[in-house]
Amino acid sequence: QPSRTAHTGAGGAGVSPSVRPRRPRPPCQRGVLFMCPQSTVCEKIMELLGQNEVDHRQRKLVILSQDRFYKVLTAEQKAKALKGQYNFDHPDAFDNDLMHRTLKNIVEGKTVEVPTYDFVTHSRLPETTVVYPADVVLFEGILVFYSQEIRDMFHLRLFVDTDSDVRLSRRVLRDVHRGRDLEQILTQYTTFVKPAFEEFCLPTKKYADVIIPRGVDNMVAINLIVQHIQDILNGDLCKRHRGGANGRSYKRTFSEPGDHPRVLASGRRSHLESSSRPH
Repeated sequence: QPSRTAHTGAGGAGVSPSVRPRRPRPPCQRGVLFMCPQSTVCEKIMELLGQNEVDHRQRKLVILSQDRFYKVLTAEQKAKALKGQYNFDHPDAFDNDLMHRTLKNIVEGKTVEVPTYDFVTHSRLPETTVVYPADVVLFEGILVFYSQEIRDMFHLRLFVDTDSDVRLSRRVLRDVHRGRDLEQILTQYTTFVKPAFEEFCLPTKKYADVIIPRGVDNMVAINLIVQHIQDILNGDLCKRHRGGANGRSYKRTFSEPGDHPRVLASGRRSHLESSSRPH
Protein backbone atom coordinates (compact mmCIF):
# COMPACT_ATOMS: atom_id res chain seq x y z
CA GLN A 1 0.00 0.00 0.00
CA PRO A 2 1.41 3.43 -0.91
CA SER A 3 2.56 5.52 2.00
CA ARG A 4 0.59 8.58 3.05
CA THR A 5 2.84 11.60 3.25
CA ALA A 6 2.64 14.50 5.69
CA HIS A 7 4.35 17.64 4.43
CA THR A 8 6.32 19.50 7.05
CA GLY A 9 9.80 20.79 7.70
CA ALA A 10 12.28 18.98 9.90
CA GLY A 11 16.02 19.12 10.90
CA GLY A 12 18.90 18.08 14.51
CA ALA A 13 21.82 18.80 16.21
CA GLY A 14 24.59 18.53 13.95
CA VAL A 15 24.41 21.36 11.43
CA SER A 16 24.64 20.83 7.71
CA PRO A 17 24.09 23.32 4.82
CA SER A 18 22.20 21.92 1.83
CA VAL A 19 21.34 23.32 -1.58
CA ARG A 20 17.92 24.89 -2.01
CA PRO A 21 17.20 25.19 -5.76
CA ARG A 22 14.43 27.75 -5.27
CA ARG A 23 16.74 30.38 -3.77
CA PRO A 24 20.24 31.50 -4.79
CA ARG A 25 23.00 31.11 -2.21
CA PRO A 26 26.61 32.26 -1.92
CA PRO A 27 28.99 30.02 -3.90
CA CYS A 28 30.83 28.80 -0.78
CA GLN A 29 27.72 27.64 1.03
CA ARG A 30 26.72 23.98 1.07
CA GLY A 31 24.20 22.03 3.16
CA VAL A 32 25.24 22.54 6.81
CA LEU A 33 24.46 19.95 9.50
CA PHE A 34 24.32 20.85 13.20
CA MET A 35 24.22 18.01 15.71
CA CYS A 36 22.37 18.66 18.99
CA PRO A 37 21.12 16.14 21.55
CA GLN A 38 18.15 18.12 22.91
CA SER A 39 14.93 18.95 21.08
CA THR A 40 14.04 21.91 23.31
CA VAL A 41 17.29 23.68 22.40
CA CYS A 42 16.68 23.06 18.68
CA GLU A 43 13.14 24.38 18.98
CA LYS A 44 14.35 27.52 20.76
CA ILE A 45 16.93 28.14 18.01
CA MET A 46 14.18 27.69 15.41
CA GLU A 47 11.95 30.14 17.27
CA LEU A 48 14.62 32.83 17.70
CA LEU A 49 15.43 32.69 13.98
CA GLY A 50 11.72 33.00 13.13
CA GLN A 51 11.81 29.84 11.04
CA ASN A 52 8.87 28.19 12.83
CA GLU A 53 6.58 30.75 11.15
CA VAL A 54 7.94 30.13 7.64
CA ASP A 55 6.22 27.79 5.16
CA HIS A 56 7.87 24.36 5.45
CA ARG A 57 8.83 24.38 1.76
CA GLN A 58 10.72 27.65 2.09
CA ARG A 59 12.49 27.23 5.43
CA LYS A 60 16.21 27.95 5.56
CA LEU A 61 16.50 25.96 8.80
CA VAL A 62 14.85 22.62 9.59
CA ILE A 63 14.92 20.19 12.53
CA LEU A 64 15.21 16.44 12.10
CA SER A 65 14.99 14.02 15.05
CA GLN A 66 16.99 10.83 15.50
CA ASP A 67 13.85 9.35 17.08
CA ARG A 68 12.30 9.04 13.63
CA PHE A 69 14.84 6.34 12.80
CA TYR A 70 13.97 3.67 15.33
CA LYS A 71 14.08 0.21 13.80
CA VAL A 72 10.91 -1.68 12.97
CA LEU A 73 10.37 -4.07 15.89
CA THR A 74 9.66 -7.77 15.64
CA ALA A 75 6.52 -9.08 17.36
CA GLU A 76 8.63 -10.26 20.29
CA GLN A 77 10.42 -6.92 20.61
CA LYS A 78 7.14 -4.99 20.44
CA ALA A 79 5.66 -7.14 23.21
CA LYS A 80 8.68 -6.26 25.38
CA ALA A 81 8.35 -2.58 24.46
CA LEU A 82 4.71 -2.47 25.54
CA LYS A 83 5.82 -3.78 28.96
CA GLY A 84 8.68 -1.27 29.19
CA GLN A 85 11.26 -4.04 28.79
CA TYR A 86 12.87 -2.98 25.49
CA ASN A 87 15.92 -0.72 25.48
CA PHE A 88 15.22 2.19 23.14
CA ASP A 89 18.31 4.02 24.41
CA HIS A 90 20.79 1.50 22.99
CA PRO A 91 22.61 2.36 19.72
CA ASP A 92 21.26 -0.85 18.13
CA ALA A 93 17.70 0.45 18.48
CA PHE A 94 18.27 2.83 15.56
CA ASP A 95 18.29 2.17 11.81
CA ASN A 96 21.67 3.79 11.21
CA ASP A 97 21.83 2.86 7.51
CA LEU A 98 18.55 4.66 6.80
CA MET A 99 19.67 7.56 8.97
CA HIS A 100 22.95 7.93 7.08
CA ARG A 101 21.27 7.73 3.65
CA THR A 102 18.69 10.32 4.62
CA LEU A 103 21.25 12.78 5.98
CA LYS A 104 23.47 12.28 2.92
CA ASN A 105 20.54 13.10 0.62
CA ILE A 106 19.70 16.18 2.68
CA VAL A 107 23.29 17.46 2.47
CA GLU A 108 23.15 16.93 -1.31
CA GLY A 109 20.10 19.20 -1.48
CA LYS A 110 17.52 16.51 -2.20
CA THR A 111 13.94 16.44 -0.96
CA VAL A 112 13.59 13.38 1.27
CA GLU A 113 10.89 11.40 3.03
CA VAL A 114 11.65 10.48 6.62
CA PRO A 115 9.85 7.86 8.72
CA THR A 116 7.14 8.70 11.24
CA TYR A 117 7.30 6.80 14.53
CA ASP A 118 4.39 6.19 16.92
CA PHE A 119 5.75 6.22 20.49
CA VAL A 120 2.49 4.89 21.95
CA THR A 121 2.38 1.69 19.86
CA HIS A 122 6.17 1.56 19.26
CA SER A 123 5.61 1.28 15.52
CA ARG A 124 6.90 2.90 12.33
CA LEU A 125 3.83 4.31 10.61
CA PRO A 126 3.01 3.98 6.87
CA GLU A 127 2.98 7.76 6.42
CA THR A 128 6.24 9.64 6.03
CA THR A 129 7.24 13.28 6.44
CA VAL A 130 8.65 15.29 3.54
CA VAL A 131 11.74 17.33 4.38
CA TYR A 132 12.59 19.96 1.79
CA PRO A 133 16.14 21.22 1.12
CA ALA A 134 17.33 23.79 3.65
CA ASP A 135 20.50 25.79 4.22
CA VAL A 136 20.94 24.49 7.78
CA VAL A 137 19.73 21.24 9.31
CA LEU A 138 19.56 20.68 13.07
CA PHE A 139 19.73 16.95 13.84
CA GLU A 140 18.75 16.16 17.42
CA GLY A 141 18.89 13.02 19.52
CA ILE A 142 20.61 11.41 22.50
CA LEU A 143 22.96 9.24 20.42
CA VAL A 144 23.61 11.45 17.40
CA PHE A 145 27.37 11.45 18.21
CA TYR A 146 27.66 7.68 18.63
CA SER A 147 28.22 6.52 15.03
CA GLN A 148 31.43 7.92 13.57
CA GLU A 149 30.08 7.65 10.02
CA ILE A 150 27.17 9.90 10.95
CA ARG A 151 29.13 12.06 13.38
CA ASP A 152 31.70 12.99 10.73
CA MET A 153 28.99 14.40 8.45
CA PHE A 154 28.35 17.36 10.72
CA HIS A 155 29.86 20.80 10.53
CA LEU A 156 29.12 21.70 14.17
CA ARG A 157 28.41 19.37 17.09
CA LEU A 158 26.58 20.69 20.15
CA PHE A 159 26.36 18.75 23.41
CA VAL A 160 23.58 19.92 25.71
CA ASP A 161 24.49 19.13 29.32
CA THR A 162 21.33 18.97 31.47
CA ASP A 163 20.96 18.02 35.12
CA SER A 164 19.88 14.39 35.64
CA ASP A 165 16.89 15.40 37.78
CA VAL A 166 15.65 17.64 34.99
CA ARG A 167 16.03 14.83 32.45
CA LEU A 168 14.05 12.45 34.67
CA SER A 169 11.26 14.90 35.41
CA ARG A 170 10.82 15.70 31.71
CA ARG A 171 10.69 11.99 30.87
CA VAL A 172 8.09 11.28 33.54
CA LEU A 173 5.84 14.13 32.41
CA ARG A 174 6.16 13.12 28.75
CA ASP A 175 5.52 9.40 29.27
CA VAL A 176 2.60 9.97 31.64
CA HIS A 177 1.12 12.14 28.90
CA ARG A 178 1.54 9.14 26.58
CA GLY A 179 -0.59 7.07 28.92
CA ARG A 180 2.16 5.06 30.58
CA ASP A 181 2.19 3.84 34.14
CA LEU A 182 4.48 5.75 36.51
CA GLU A 183 6.02 2.59 37.98
CA GLN A 184 6.84 1.33 34.46
CA ILE A 185 8.40 4.69 33.58
CA LEU A 186 10.68 4.68 36.62
CA THR A 187 11.63 1.01 36.16
CA GLN A 188 12.54 1.65 32.52
CA TYR A 189 14.57 4.69 33.54
CA THR A 190 16.66 2.85 36.14
CA THR A 191 16.99 -0.33 34.02
CA PHE A 192 17.70 1.11 30.58
CA VAL A 193 17.72 4.89 30.28
CA LYS A 194 20.21 5.94 32.97
CA PRO A 195 22.71 3.09 32.32
CA ALA A 196 22.54 3.72 28.55
CA PHE A 197 23.13 7.43 29.07
CA GLU A 198 26.24 6.72 31.13
CA GLU A 199 27.57 4.03 28.77
CA PHE A 200 26.70 5.39 25.32
CA CYS A 201 25.72 9.07 25.48
CA LEU A 202 27.93 10.74 28.07
CA PRO A 203 31.24 9.40 26.62
CA THR A 204 30.40 11.05 23.27
CA LYS A 205 30.62 14.45 24.94
CA LYS A 206 34.29 14.48 23.94
CA TYR A 207 33.27 14.80 20.28
CA ALA A 208 31.36 18.05 20.84
CA ASP A 209 32.60 21.32 19.39
CA VAL A 210 30.42 23.30 21.79
CA ILE A 211 29.11 22.19 25.20
CA ILE A 212 26.00 23.95 26.52
CA PRO A 213 25.28 23.52 30.25
CA ARG A 214 21.72 24.01 31.56
CA GLY A 215 20.11 23.37 28.18
CA VAL A 216 17.42 25.78 27.01
CA ASP A 217 17.93 27.99 30.09
CA ASN A 218 21.39 28.99 28.84
CA MET A 219 20.30 31.85 26.60
CA VAL A 220 23.83 33.28 26.34
CA ALA A 221 25.02 30.13 24.56
CA ILE A 222 21.84 29.74 22.50
CA ASN A 223 22.04 33.33 21.25
CA LEU A 224 25.65 32.76 20.17
CA ILE A 225 24.62 29.64 18.24
CA VAL A 226 21.73 31.58 16.70
CA GLN A 227 24.14 34.29 15.56
CA HIS A 228 26.47 31.67 14.06
CA ILE A 229 23.58 30.15 12.10
CA GLN A 230 22.44 33.61 11.04
CA ASP A 231 25.95 34.24 9.67
CA ILE A 232 25.66 31.03 7.64
CA LEU A 233 22.23 31.99 6.30
CA ASN A 234 23.47 35.49 5.41
CA GLY A 235 26.61 34.16 3.73
CA ASP A 236 28.87 36.06 6.16
CA LEU A 237 30.94 32.95 6.84
CA CYS A 238 32.10 32.84 3.23
CA LYS A 239 34.64 35.56 3.95
CA ARG A 240 35.98 33.66 6.93
CA HIS A 241 36.23 30.45 4.92
CA ARG A 242 38.13 32.23 2.19
CA GLY A 243 40.46 33.54 4.88
CA GLY A 244 41.29 30.01 5.93
CA ALA A 245 39.16 29.81 9.07
CA ASN A 246 38.13 26.32 10.06
CA GLY A 247 34.52 25.95 11.24
CA ARG A 248 35.59 23.26 13.73
CA SER A 249 38.86 24.71 14.98
CA TYR A 250 37.72 25.34 18.53
CA LYS A 251 35.76 23.89 21.39
CA ARG A 252 33.95 26.03 23.94
CA THR A 253 31.85 25.37 27.00
CA PHE A 254 29.21 28.03 27.57
CA SER A 255 28.23 28.51 31.21
CA GLU A 256 27.13 31.48 33.28
CA PRO A 257 27.00 34.92 31.59
CA GLY A 258 30.05 36.26 33.47
CA ASP A 259 32.22 33.20 33.21
CA HIS A 260 33.54 33.71 29.67
CA PRO A 261 33.76 37.44 28.87
CA ARG A 262 36.21 36.78 26.04
CA VAL A 263 33.66 34.66 24.19
CA LEU A 264 31.36 37.64 23.73
CA ALA A 265 34.23 40.04 23.19
CA SER A 266 35.87 38.02 20.45
CA GLY A 267 32.71 37.19 18.55
CA ARG A 268 29.96 39.27 16.99
CA ARG A 269 27.23 40.43 19.35
CA SER A 270 23.98 38.56 18.88
CA HIS A 271 21.20 40.58 17.28
CA LEU A 272 18.76 38.83 19.64
CA GLU A 273 18.15 39.51 23.31
CA SER A 274 17.60 36.74 25.87
CA SER A 275 13.98 35.60 26.10
CA SER A 276 12.54 34.20 28.83
CA ARG A 277 12.70 13.14 23.94
CA PRO A 278 11.12 9.81 22.96
CA HIS A 279 10.79 6.55 25.07
